[in-house]
Amino acid sequence: MDKKTFVTLEQLQEITKEYPTPFHLYDERGIRENAARLKEAFSWNKGFKEYFAVKATPNPFILNILKDCGCGTDCSSATELMLSDACGFKGHDIMFSSNDTPLEEFALANDLGAIINLDDITHIQCLEDTVGKIPETICCRYNPGGVFKISNNIMDNPGDSKYGMTTDQIFEAFRILKEKGAKHFGIHAFLVSNTVTNEYYPMLAKILFELAVKLREETGADIRFINLSGGIGVPYRPDQEPNDIMVIGEGVRKVYQEVLVPAGMGDVALFTELGRFMLAPYGCLVTKAIHEKHTYKEYIGVDACAANLMRPAVYGAYHHITVAGKENRPKDHKYDVVGSLCENCDKFAVDRELPEIEKGDLLVIHDTGAHGFSMGYNYNGKLRSAELLLKEDGSVELIRRAETARDYFATFDFCDTMGKYR
Repeated sequence: MDKKTFVTLEQLQEITKEYPTPFHLYDERGIRENAARLKEAFSWNKGFKEYFAVKATPNPFILNILKDCGCGTDCSSATELMLSDACGFKGHDIMFSSNDTPLEEFALANDLGAIINLDDITHIQCLEDTVGKIPETICCRYNPGGVFKISNNIMDNPGDSKYGMTTDQIFEAFRILKEKGAKHFGIHAFLVSNTVTNEYYPMLAKILFELAVKLREETGADIRFINLSGGIGVPYRPDQEPNDIMVIGEGVRKVYQEVLVPAGMGDVALFTELGRFMLAPYGCLVTKAIHEKHTYKEYIGVDACAANLMRPAVYGAYHHITVAGKENRPKDHKYDVVGSLCENCDKFAVDRELPEIEKGDLLVIHDTGAHGFSMGYNYNGKLRSAELLLKEDGSVELIRRAETARDYFATFDFCDTMGKYR
């Protein structure tokens, strides 16, 4: 089994005539089709809305595509709020889900009319002191503690997570918020990252739906929405079975009918906060083989590095690699595919079986559309690459230019000493 690219060698050869490697490339058609599938999967819920996790791919061109598809944004910082505002997201089309939040960021979220998602019970007073009053619509983030299991497999350990309120705290938070003037409430939880199973969302939904019923019964809160957040993952490895969003949506619907409808809460809106699922498969990092090395192992050096995609270096994450134009050739060579950082972990692949790679070959590193460019950095003085959009009509648009040395030196103050560098 292999993964297919959304761009051909011929297209890449044309693109690289104008835009040098490395660069991140996004597939507009794939993004739009995926957003439409998500909307269809939850179309049974009248108030459903996807709040795209801006941190995954903070690019205004991408955000505008998703806005056109009916999505809102989920922001975790002031700059993400500013970006959403600049793209035309207004009021409750913005969710602000932050933690350890600077007070000025609460103020900005409030000024924009965003839905504020409180991570901790102590933030109630922080928010009130900062903006003068509690907004009429407010959300609280829940952490049930313990471990989270699916089919007896431990998926993650919420009890070890810094996010969210305990069960007792969220009940107390709702009472306090109601006393301070909140009228409409939401619940949010994020328990597991990057699940490749159709069971996660329905199981999370059951936990949150049952919590919502108890919160309404015990606090009298008017619960308007429940945010299932993220956690739906993508198959980074070619042998993984992808999530079926239609099956997931139907699973959530069944739990909704079993728990909320009998409790008289059949009008509660559902929100999602997906980043990886929305964008990861619809972006790739394109890089060129520039060196080969034959020592104790066989190495292929490329012109990208961990500064362009840090997940393999930091997490040991797997990203599939296609050698453009050699998709049908036998994978009879074993390589470490590496970048040029002064760190031995700067490897996109270790002992990866690939077709023979020659200098000048273009490599497509899959599934970088989320948490790819956005996690880049400037270690070793590396400059961030361009971002390109493969549009539905087959044309390519530059949606973020590559950094220059002038950008790197821009925050230094040494007169015109570096002025000769561009």
